[in-house]
Amino acid sequence: MKISILGSTGSIGKSLLKIIEKDQKKIKIILLTANKDHKNLLKQATKFKVKNLIITNNKSYIALKKKTKKLKINVFNNFKSLNLIFKNKIDYTMSAITGLDGLDPTFKMIKFTKRIAIANKESIICAWNIIKKELKKNKTLFLPVDSEHFSIWHSVNNRSKNKIDKIFLTASGGPLLNFPLKKFKNIKISQALNHPNWKMGKKISIDSATMMNKVFEVIEANKIFEIPYNKISILTQPSSYVHALIKFNNGMTDIIAHDTTMKIPIFNTLYSNKKNSLKTKNISIKKLNNLNLKIINTKRFPSVKVIDLLVDKYSLFETVIVSANDQLVDLYLRNKISYTDISKKLIIFLKKKEFLKYKKIKPNSIKSIENLSKDVRLKICSLSV
Repeated sequence: MKISILGSTGSIGKSLLKIIEKDQKKIKIILLTANKDHKNLLKQATKFKVKNLIITNNKSYIALKKKTKKLKINVFNNFKSLNLIFKNKIDYTMSAITGLDGLDPTFKMIKFTKRIAIANKESIICAWNIIKKELKKNKTLFLPVDSEHFSIWHSVNNRSKNKIDKIFLTASGGPLLNFPLKKFKNIKISQALNHPNWKMGKKISIDSATMMNKVFEVIEANKIFEIPYNKISILTQPSSYVHALIKFNNGMTDIIAHDTTMKIPIFNTLYSNKKNSLKTKNISIKKLNNLNLKIINTKRFPSVKVIDLLVDKYSLFETVIVSANDQLVDLYLRNKISYTDISKKLIIFLKKKEFLKYKKIKPNSIKSIENLSKDVRLKICSLSV
């Protein structure tokens, strides 16, 4: 099996490499990519005998070129070089570059791979109509990586989407599920980052604390499974053992549970058409008896009100949401605004006419999405001063 990993030095990329480690004789990695982490990228390339690397940061690119001068490794600085690397379609690609930086590489990679597992939320949220068209054009199979969406995909499988009556996405509630509401204004960054179940980067940890990450997952579910927003709900489930519930119109309900690890969905996207098995823990009866499922509390997680502003069609409004939130989280992590300002300012901004107009505009190119994102970020900064 020939594969590539976009964003191999991140948590998803590292998890995939750990899975591959035991199967190196059968899997050949054609390409690994990173933004700045040239040291780990070179270690990965050496360990897995990878001949092609892309590193987009200029300083890191220069440093990596020097280190690989005497090695038989091709080092590139951007994704235009994909045409030089791939002459034929490979079997599998993991797209795990975070943020909107991952959108263009994901789009470009589709024509070079038979299957693409997308962990990059922004590609699905902001450009699903463009991505879907490219998938169809190149006959490339899409696989969702988020534990929630993989769970739904796995459960639905060959069933018709029309048979889905309701989807419930679960959220742990993060570090602030039981935090006193009176103290929310003074939440420290370290407290918001302290997720009880998952080890993640700072940005996604804050999104998990505010529940904005779950809002993004609702948008993803709407796009991927073509399910209207009124059929998607969020439930808190503190242990992160249940990842989704699906109620079908024949009266049946599927509850999809697995250990709190991304290895399971990653493994299953890699070996989706193989007979490989993954060694996991036994079913936790204790966790199943203490699911503690609850309807989301909007006073504690006001960000979920963003869902009320969404429309069941492709629009640039999703890019506005992603970009505005990204910038507000960045401001919070730099101590420019308070924790409660993130959701408060986000909803205020999204209700402005200059942003609402994008509900009526359909994304028609990756460039239009990237340009809008830059504009929104600048406006958010100017309005937040």
